[in-house]
Amino acid sequence: MDHVFTSLLMNWHYNENVRQMPWKGIKDPYKIWLSEIILQQTRVEQGWVYYEKFIKTYPSIAHLAKAKDEDAFKLWEGLGYYNRCKNLLATARKIVSEFHGEFPKSYETLLTLKGIGPYTAAAIASFAFELPYAVVDGNVYRVLSRYFGSQIPIDSTAGKQHFQQKATLLLFKSDPAAFNQAIMDFGATVCKPFTPDCIECPLHRHCKAFKDVTVNQLPVKEKRLTKKKRNFHYFIFEYKQKLFVQKRIQKDIWENLYEFYLLESDDTINWNQTIILDFLKSQLGIQAAIIVNQSEQYTQQLTHQQIKAKFIHVELLEIPESFKKRDWYKKQKVAELAFPKIINDWLSTTDLSSQ
Repeated sequence: MDHVFTSLLMNWHYNENVRQMPWKGIKDPYKIWLSEIILQQTRVEQGWVYYEKFIKTYPSIAHLAKAKDEDAFKLWEGLGYYNRCKNLLATARKIVSEFHGEFPKSYETLLTLKGIGPYTAAAIASFAFELPYAVVDGNVYRVLSRYFGSQIPIDSTAGKQHFQQKATLLLFKSDPAAFNQAIMDFGATVCKPFTPDCIECPLHRHCKAFKDVTVNQLPVKEKRLTKKKRNFHYFIFEYKQKLFVQKRIQKDIWENLYEFYLLESDDTINWNQTIILDFLKSQLGIQAAIIVNQSEQYTQQLTHQQIKAKFIHVELLEIPESFKKRDWYKKQKVAELAFPKIINDWLSTTDLSSQ
């Protein structure tokens, strides 16, 4: 399964990856480092502008090392997290004074520089020097957790170690830079955080999360499980008088209770027919469906969390492949299952048999 992942990913990268960024494909460690520091806590679209401003003002690490602090901070203005800029200047000056203006080629030495952690060190080592180090960022966590169906929280110590080892095992050793770029771009453009394009994804036939219908539950984050406000969107899938129901097995609220298909989002979603049908088609492979009903918002206050939920009742004309081996219950049987209160509240106001 590992070699299949790498083979399919690299094929996608060489033949379909059209994502453009000004630092992509360059070998200059200074520009790679600068782009990585800017992109920490920053969206690519915003970071792109700052990267170009810095390169124009400070075209080499020697120029940056000579920069006045106030000038560099002024150029950084608007990016926030100013400690990044402070570390940028400190590292530039150290490289010029102690390394004769040349970036160290050793991964271990790169880690000794201010502001450079395992991810940035791996990026510089692989992109600039073709060394076999795998980068693991948010995109990589998401792609790997979904493909392998991993329930290990990505923000836990165990999770970070697990995914770093997995990425290293998968690394395309003959071209580590291309592999690292490929998996990050894949996560950014295909295996996106919200509504990934699963049906068009070249990996979906081997993806554990797609097979198990758990794409929207992964990756698992410990911090997400303790959020005070969460938005749940339940899809009640009906086919020939039967409903799709699944048990909650994650270490989360309502463990071992039943629920309908769940999409959790960071923000509220203003669903309409077009958005619903696009979501069903692109992520679940549901080509034809009838939207029976969309509920108002329901709220349940737990001890430390507030759950807001909407229910969208969808009648399917056929069962998509990924749902065929899952549990479908007759409507009368659904009434016997143990659901969370917020679902029972919706059920109590809804006559499924009449819809």
